[in-house]
Amino acid sequence: MTALFALIRKDLILFLGDRRALFVTLAMPILLGAFFGYLFGGVSGKRETHLNVGLVQQDNSEASQKLVAALKSEPSLTVTELGRDEARDKVTKGKLHAALVIPPGFGEAAGSAFFSQGSKPEITVYYDPSQGAALQMVKGLITQHAMQAVSGEMFGGKGGERLVERSLADLEKTPNQTAEVRDLRGLLGSLQTFQKNRAAPERANEAGKGNVGLSLPFVTRDEAMSSGPDQYNGYAHSFAGMAVQFILFMGIDTGIAVLLAKRQGIWNRLLASPLSENTLLLARALSGALIAFVLICIIFAVAALFFGVRITGSVIGFVGVCASFALLASSFGLLVAAFGRTPEAARSLAIFVTLILVMLGGAWVPAFVFPEWLQTATLVVPTRWAVDGLDAMTWRGQGLSVALPAMAVQLGFTALFGMLALWKFRQQRA
Repeated sequence: MTALFALIRKDLILFLGDRRALFVTLAMPILLGAFFGYLFGGVSGKRETHLNVGLVQQDNSEASQKLVAALKSEPSLTVTELGRDEARDKVTKGKLHAALVIPPGFGEAAGSAFFSQGSKPEITVYYDPSQGAALQMVKGLITQHAMQAVSGEMFGGKGGERLVERSLADLEKTPNQTAEVRDLRGLLGSLQTFQKNRAAPERANEAGKGNVGLSLPFVTRDEAMSSGPDQYNGYAHSFAGMAVQFILFMGIDTGIAVLLAKRQGIWNRLLASPLSENTLLLARALSGALIAFVLICIIFAVAALFFGVRITGSVIGFVGVCASFALLASSFGLLVAAFGRTPEAARSLAIFVTLILVMLGGAWVPAFVFPEWLQTATLVVPTRWAVDGLDAMTWRGQGLSVALPAMAVQLGFTALFGMLALWKFRQQRA
């Protein structure tokens, strides 16, 4: 047992002595975690979606002016009026999320289409094909504000009054006075009476409150669902993903160190001493796991101090998930050492495998954005359980019962990797 502790102490001293490697192992997951966390929205309520939109205004009707004013007052948009060619160019170059072109005669044509099934004016939307979500958001906002502006003008604006007068005159001239035509005349006649009453002096104050037109008959109340007391923090997931990635890289270095020791003859000299190969491998695994666990704790301590990440779930569960992943990373390093023929070849293959594990584990982007079949398939990937376990203990605010399956899967893979590594080492000694 004294020899085992001495070997672990030796590995810790060697690791801490390489300050450059220590800095990279700590700094990179922190920097990348902060970057991806910011991209994923940061702390809820502190960063809102904001789109830069160009506007090509080719119509000067009252309805179009109301629409432009509404879009400019929309807090989620920054609207800049441009020429058509300039708008196209900026969207093409990615300087604008989208651009809207309001065509000539839009107000009048939209008003006419409001009461008929005739042709409808088109608002052209130029958009960046890489910004599909932005396109849907812009189309939703233009639909809302256009409906409100056009209906407001039709029910209370001068353009609406002119349109109703002209429509009634056209209906009077219609030779075939069908029931549908008579119903439309009655509707427009009632609307004309409403318009005149709204504009009457004795109702000027009431009318001045708005001509707001039709609006959506409901509002939504958004509630972010998590068991924790805090709002969603995008940094929590990104730090979990980057910690998993770089701790696995550290596990690779642990395995490469074994291969280098074999190349330099140090491994054989250790085996010539009163130390068994099992003791050497156990010492390497425990020292690597201890280093990995401390590094994860430091990474999340930085996340808590500077980015507001909190353990809103089970603290014991969080420690358990971190410890089980540390053991997993260390056994993965031994697996690399066991099956690697040379340090160079083993490093290249191990990095490739690690990146696949990290990608499928949801470390770069949350697994819930994967297709449903891929979400199910990645349940056999150990890194998926590590990332989901850390998410559950931080921003999701889940209890120990959720952490236990994640710990069990990771420990299962730890045992599997360890047994495979031990089997391969024994084959090489035979």
